Amino acid sequence: MKNICLFILLLIKSSDIITKAQTTYQEEYRPQIHFSPEKNWMNDPNGLVYYKGVYHLFFQYHPYSTVWGPMHWGHAISKDLIHWKREPIALYPDSIGMIFSGSAVVDKNNTSGFGKNGKIALVAIFTQHNAEGEKSGRNDFQNQSIAYSLDSGKSWIKYPGNPVLKNPGITDFRDPKVIWYQSQKKWVMTLATKDDITFYSSPDLKNWKKESEFGKGLGAHGGVWECPDLFQLDDHGKEIWVLIVNLNPGGPNKGSATQYFLGDFDGNKFSPFDSNTRWLDYGPDEYAGVTWSNTADRKIFLGWMSNWLYANAVPTKSWRNAMTLPRELKLRHVGDQILLASEPVREFSVIQSKSIVFKNISVSKKIDFARLLGSTKIPCYLKLDLDRIKDFSVVLTNEAGDKLVIGYDKKENKYYIDRTQSGNTSFEKDFPAVNAAPRFADDKKLNISLIIDVSSVELFADDGLTVMTEIFFPNKPYDQIHFESPENVLIKQLEYAKLNSIWNG
Repeated sequence: MKNICLFILLLIKSSDIITKAQTTYQEEYRPQIHFSPEKNWMNDPNGLVYYKGVYHLFFQYHPYSTVWGPMHWGHAISKDLIHWKREPIALYPDSIGMIFSGSAVVDKNNTSGFGKNGKIALVAIFTQHNAEGEKSGRNDFQNQSIAYSLDSGKSWIKYPGNPVLKNPGITDFRDPKVIWYQSQKKWVMTLATKDDITFYSSPDLKNWKKESEFGKGLGAHGGVWECPDLFQLDDHGKEIWVLIVNLNPGGPNKGSATQYFLGDFDGNKFSPFDSNTRWLDYGPDEYAGVTWSNTADRKIFLGWMSNWLYANAVPTKSWRNAMTLPRELKLRHVGDQILLASEPVREFSVIQSKSIVFKNISVSKKIDFARLLGSTKIPCYLKLDLDRIKDFSVVLTNEAGDKLVIGYDKKENKYYIDRTQSGNTSFEKDFPAVNAAPRFADDKKLNISLIIDVSSVELFADDGLTVMTEIFFPNKPYDQIHFESPENVLIKQLEYAKLNSIWNG
């Protein structure tokens, strides 16, 4: 009898957990295929590291409010980059300060000495922000500290010698991204310092020396530089260095954005190939993006899906903000240019239902995809291949009369997303806008992939050469998708797939 009662109690508890999860992740505007916190505020991805088959996602987290506040490192893990399991908060503020953004590495060679009894240490490197120092008018209130884990990231021990890199007197001195520079057997830190980058090096993650500075007169300088990243990508057998720099404000469509530079790095200095400004994502809602460490020959990128213009004001209730889909970064040549392309990680296919494919569809002005496909349920994946460059738009609508327009303007040679009539836009005057991005591909064919969630769209055009991320808040869920053009258009191929919620499993 005792065992039966225990079994019944376990069933009830399990049912309660399932019901709570289903209720929690079904709120209005809740993303179904993107990571978001169960509740409260989230911003920058932090400490992205892959270890023993697990992807770790740490993130800026305020566990006591839905607006920005004292920062902690929240934590989630995944085996496929798509389905995420919540973990306890990893790092809490202390007497040195809040836990701002940073990175994490696998110290395989035990350079830090933190590894014990054959256990490899994961080491987190992060900014600590002293709010009292900031309020008092000091300029050294941001410093770099470290913590280590000997249980594969489950728990963390802060180094008693923190901070390991003290502020020389710079008000913005933050967001360390650390890599191992093999040829010189040292760690290299890329640090955001006002609207420039400063490189540091260390043999042991504890003692750091300044190497060089980068950024004056290069790229975009409309605001503070934040959350940098430095890594190599293969270009037909040649290694090219990529330097990512997030910027706020000053993005191509106002507010926050992510720019990048290509060049060489010799362990001391980054030398860019040119001084051009290039954007990794032209949409207003990808920011603070960085890559996972320890992923061998893949560079997997993740961004925060919001913008500091309105992140504290978006009309969600129990939680605020989400992450983009993880993306794989690759180099591509267009004419004499080398560009950074982004595409959804291949693991994305785990939530795709069987694709419906149609070929050679003649469109005269407009076509309702629901009539063609039988259904256009959202979330969904939609890909269009056109054999000629023409004006067109993909329009999302609902019975409330809201609409989101995603299209291409041939005369301007630009892709665009128009959210001026997308639903609730009243929370920020700059939110209802038409945002645009240039087309870089130089061929006569065009392809565009759209990943549409309940409250966001990610556009990958021309195999990821042009990327845009946008959020929106319709008064009712979008449930209709149309294709429109002022000309007759031949869609060479249309692919549609329903996307399964990541929270159902």
